[in-house]
Amino acid sequence: MSSRREFIQQSAALAALAAAPEAFSQTPPAGDWYSRPMRWFQLAFVEDDPGHYDPKFWLDYFKRIHADAACLSAGGVVAFYPTKVPFHYRSKFLGNADPFGEMVDSCRKLGMNVIARTDPHACHQDAYDAHPEWIAVDAEGKKRRHWADPELWVTCALGPYNFGFMTDVTIEIVRNYKVDGVFSNRWAGSGMCYCESCKYLFHEYSGKDLPRTTNPQDPARRQYILWKEGRLFDLWRLWDTEIRKVNPNAAFLANAGGGALSDLDMKTIGTLAPTLFADRQARHGVMPPWANGKNGKEYGATMGNKAVGGIVSVGVEEAYRWKDSVQTNDEIRLWMADGVAHNLRPWITKFNAKPIDKRWLPAVETFYNWHHRNEKYLRNEGSLAQVAMVYSQQTATFYGGDRDQAKVEDHALGYYQALVEARIPFDMVHDQLLDEEHLERYDTLILPNIAALSDRQCRQLTAFVERGGGLVATYETSLYDEWGVRRPDFGLAALFGASFDGKIDTQLHNSYLDIGKPHPITRGLEDATRVINGVNWIHVKSTSPLAANPLTLVPSYPDLPMESVYMRQPKTETPGVFVRDAGKGRVVYFPFDLDRTFWEVLAADHAKLLRNAVEWAHRKPQPLQVTGKGMLDVSLWSQKDSVTAHFVNLNNPMMMKGPVRELLPSPPQHARIAIPKGKRVRSVQLLVAGTRPRYTEKGGSIEVDVPPFELHEAVAVDLI
Repeated sequence: MSSRREFIQQSAALAALAAAPEAFSQTPPAGDWYSRPMRWFQLAFVEDDPGHYDPKFWLDYFKRIHADAACLSAGGVVAFYPTKVPFHYRSKFLGNADPFGEMVDSCRKLGMNVIARTDPHACHQDAYDAHPEWIAVDAEGKKRRHWADPELWVTCALGPYNFGFMTDVTIEIVRNYKVDGVFSNRWAGSGMCYCESCKYLFHEYSGKDLPRTTNPQDPARRQYILWKEGRLFDLWRLWDTEIRKVNPNAAFLANAGGGALSDLDMKTIGTLAPTLFADRQARHGVMPPWANGKNGKEYGATMGNKAVGGIVSVGVEEAYRWKDSVQTNDEIRLWMADGVAHNLRPWITKFNAKPIDKRWLPAVETFYNWHHRNEKYLRNEGSLAQVAMVYSQQTATFYGGDRDQAKVEDHALGYYQALVEARIPFDMVHDQLLDEEHLERYDTLILPNIAALSDRQCRQLTAFVERGGGLVATYETSLYDEWGVRRPDFGLAALFGASFDGKIDTQLHNSYLDIGKPHPITRGLEDATRVINGVNWIHVKSTSPLAANPLTLVPSYPDLPMESVYMRQPKTETPGVFVRDAGKGRVVYFPFDLDRTFWEVLAADHAKLLRNAVEWAHRKPQPLQVTGKGMLDVSLWSQKDSVTAHFVNLNNPMMMKGPVRELLPSPPQHARIAIPKGKRVRSVQLLVAGTRPRYTEKGGSIEVDVPPFELHEAVAVDLI
């Protein structure tokens, strides 16, 4: 371990740059600027942009759209300024020009904050020849050519290239241009590296050789996961320290983070980052439009009230990487609107400063101008949601492993979809922030197969319920410890009123759940005899008398040949759900993958069960209630002197598979919005329609009718 620290210190020392070219005359905004920008624009240069693009075109556009911050490509794989760092490759079109510096200066004259973009994931042949130790190595011991551009070499993120060379580059950029920060893309590596530096540093850390398996239960693999994360956070801190030495008002702004499948701990990121940018640029494959809002909630779970930008690409985002493409305007608008509804500040990114297809420009201009006019109601100070869904990186890493999408994320996506359909406003909570301070504003928590929980986390959740909180959990929640090792019993067995019975059935076919005596958990299923079961079932036994048994198992029976399709065991008393009071709270536990199965088949009966579980556990009205036809994503936020409810219309023929063909206007909606205690209503307005609707006040809430709208509406309530 000491050798590892010495290596980092040596790398930091190497990063001192002797010469300092004179700085630009313009001075960036001083102090804590990170919460100021509301509308970002990223101009990502390609190598032949210098001398071939029109900076005036972009500066005029920035002014028209009221962009107040810019991210501009500076260096890394290609330098767009006259660098003096050895082996920092200059664009061959650069000549004597400084396109990066000129754009920095011009953006500052518009009053914009400016951060520099770097990309350290590849280098050129001269760097390879002089420093082969900078290059990533594959499992067979071969230096890695770049997969997309064979003239380049893939660099190792964890060794001297980043800790030495890119530190020099970062310092040079900040020293020369006094930018407000450095945003680094692909800085965390491009897959596992087996170079000599990684071998040595990992062995010093763990006493082991680099793993050859991805199984998180392998001791070497577990240590590697921890080592790599620690190494990247060391790099983050190094770059941030060196940047602040030059410009105390600047910071390293990593392109990092996300949800349960993110490689770096979001709790640590929330501590390190003064602001952050959610890099989910557009839909791809089968992805619902609410995915951008989900990204905002996941970042917000650990960033608190810090500003988070939501990166939006104007192009199509698929594996084929059509980087000069353009999406439909409705698709771009929908992605931006759902991000804004969940507290993301829009960030448009354009690759190639020579726009080939300009169809996207008017749509972004219209949206940004609306955003600028209503900025007062978009500077959120806090969510007013009382329900939260937990996401768990440790479950994804140590329990999910290679199957983290199916075993972890698909459960979350299923419950998320059900909550959107139910129009329940909710937040996301990180599993490392389950203490009373972070949970005190929530009344109900949802645990969608949060399988890996420590004893401490189980105690925190138990205390939450005992204080009066509601809890809904599914499938293997708490059956594993924080390292993904199975316990003899659930860590939350006492809350569930159920104990693990030693067996798990997977890939169930033709199994059902009988509807028992009426119970709130089966509301809306009064005319049903049975509903389909999940696909994976965990055998449990009751540990206390059941107050109710509203769902009972119908075991799987043959589905072929058709002559064999009849029940062998028509009736059981095996519970399909455990609903119980616990302490001052309530608990619902489904011993099967209800949420994951819902995501796979989208059965309406499952949506009702998932909704009812939250409503029964929650026990009181939601602060935002919206009735009407259609599919909406809703949220409720407080600002300095107002509250704002957002309604994003998801009705379109391609909701689950982009791009949008047509937006189908939302039918009229009726909203009931709770007013914070001690506040009175001064006025109500519809921010998109630009009108002041009639409203009524009743029981600490207002009720308002929202007329049909195309994409997005926001009800802003000014308070006194």
